[in-house]
Amino acid sequence: MDSSRPQGGRPELLTVRDPAQAAALLQPQRRQLLEELREPDSAAGLARRLDLPRQQLNYHLRELERAGLVELVEERRRGNCVERVVVATARRYVISPEVLGGLGSSVDDVRDHFSSTSLVAVAARAIRELGELRARADEQGERLATMTLESQLLFASVEARNAFAKELSETVARLVVKYHDAKAPAGRMFRLVVGAYPSPGRHDSAGPVDAPV
Repeated sequence: MDSSRPQGGRPELLTVRDPAQAAALLQPQRRQLLEELREPDSAAGLARRLDLPRQQLNYHLRELERAGLVELVEERRRGNCVERVVVATARRYVISPEVLGGLGSSVDDVRDHFSSTSLVAVAARAIRELGELRARADEQGERLATMTLESQLLFASVEARNAFAKELSETVARLVVKYHDAKAPAGRMFRLVVGAYPSPGRHDSAGPVDAPV
């Protein structure tokens, strides 16, 4: 279990939860600047690397800083001028579905829990909730405990896939019953999500991509 924030450094991944931040992130030129600013640089340095007018870059950098997507590292005096060196606030970004408001995917609206819509809705909820929890943990200077398991497997047939799904469901249910303690006075509730989907790029003879499990 771990958090995505390196000790004493910028986070590897920042969940964008504010619509204004999302708008700034989706602007193509500003997105390019964020990619370039994974390491600190100034408007002058970026202008040389990207062959763009420094005045134009200064404008976009100010907007990114106002949106909280870049931050000041240091100020250097160059003759009569002060050169500001900035860096992106994270190395990677993901936009939370909550930015879409009522248009975002909701688990409560999904009736078919064996559909891809259900899996997407659950994934969207995980991104939203993790964004909230990480923001709270950062404010308190704490680590956010999570766990991720990922694997790939090739089923020989639809029957084998269905048998795996049945056994996996039974195993998870047994573990939940074993470790869930509803009366734990100082316990911490965790949400467990198990999902599976076809690996992109591989469509074999085991059945159509959307065949039901």
